[in-house]
Amino acid sequence: MNAAIKLPSAEEIALAKLGSQELSAVIETNGEAQRINVVDKLGKSHEVTIPASVLNMMIEVLTQLGQGNSVSITPIHAELTTQEGADMLNMSRPTFIKLLDSQEIPFSRTGNRRKVAFADIMEYKDRLEERRLASLAELSALDQELNMDV
Repeated sequence: MNAAIKLPSAEEIALAKLGSQELSAVIETNGEAQRINVVDKLGKSHEVTIPASVLNMMIEVLTQLGQGNSVSITPIHAELTTQEGADMLNMSRPTFIKLLDSQEIPFSRTGNRRKVAFADIMEYKDRLEERRLASLAELSALDQELNMDV
């Protein structure tokens, strides 16, 4: 992950919106792969076969850029620094380190530095979301119970 996040320019936003719309219009949603033509800077056309999952990811990236968002792709097996992990969870680095020290999220050490697997951070994020939804459901049930008595 790059500490200096660069937002897309107005021209990139416009191109991304157009690219997302055009790619969405021609992608086959039921296939495993699709052949597309790419024209190089000399004007020569090249046919490339791309998995449908990658085309869908390209559309999502273009959509996000078209909305003015910055996009970062992290490999699932990547190991992140504590700052990168904290950024992913939108929390401070000291708070993230407390999660590591309390064994909420597994980590390894490389010298004196902690490294955290991207997959473990995402698993923690999913558990957190499940807890939030369960708490919300519990509050909703309590609210309904209390309103029935009134």
